[in-house]
Amino acid sequence: MLKIISKYTFLLFLVCTLFLSKAQNIPAQPNPPRLVNDFVMILSGGEREQLEQKLRGYADSTSTQISVVIVKNTGDSDPYDYAMKIAKDWGVGQKDKNNGVLLLWATETRKIRIVTGRGIEAVLPDAVCKRIINTVLKPNFQAGQWYRGLDDATTEMIKRASGEFKADQEEDGGGGGNIVVFVIIIIVIIIFIIISSRNNRGGGGRGFNSGGMWFPPVTMSSWGSSSRGGGGGSGGGFDFGGFGGGDFGGGGAGGDY
Repeated sequence: MLKIISKYTFLLFLVCTLFLSKAQNIPAQPNPPRLVNDFVMILSGGEREQLEQKLRGYADSTSTQISVVIVKNTGDSDPYDYAMKIAKDWGVGQKDKNNGVLLLWATETRKIRIVTGRGIEAVLPDAVCKRIINTVLKPNFQAGQWYRGLDDATTEMIKRASGEFKADQEEDGGGGGNIVVFVIIIIVIIIFIIISSRNNRGGGGRGFNSGGMWFPPVTMSSWGSSSRGGGGGSGGGFDFGGFGGGDFGGGGAGGDY
């Protein structure tokens, strides 16, 4: 009797082990980290890089991370569970804000899933995610417009989530300081004009420099020179330091095409 129980217990253990191993068979977190992860190589190199730079730029300016993952299929796992596990294991979004979004596309099984972090569900509720799938991703994918579908869908997400999470001021390179400097410059210009106007009343048309004052040349480019760079140069791009450990609840939507 004990032998029979032991035999079936061992078989049950093997079945559970096989089931769990299949369920957990998700792609490893990329190294170096990327927001666009095309494991099928269905996009061209240029398309991947263009989409990557767009999402990096948005993450850099708002801290919200939108990741695109393209796989052949999800094996025996439900596509939603598969997407959720990737999002949680990779930690898409910021730990203290949970503002991550993951868009999963399984090309072979034609499945699409969007999962949202707890902190982003208010601006990307399930109904909006479903609408993005039905009105943006499906039509483009059915027409074979893979990149356009992903580009338009992520743009819609960015529009919806824009302004919900701003990058921390410490990480923003002192953007508030630029505004203060600009205001001071405007005040100085006004004062300079007033003083120069008074000096010119009896001066027979003297110019600004004839009043004995010196004013340094100021341009708009010098005002913005200390702001953050990254995506403006033709040879550069936004840096991506990795996922921030965001958590996910149950938000999102799915569909196929």
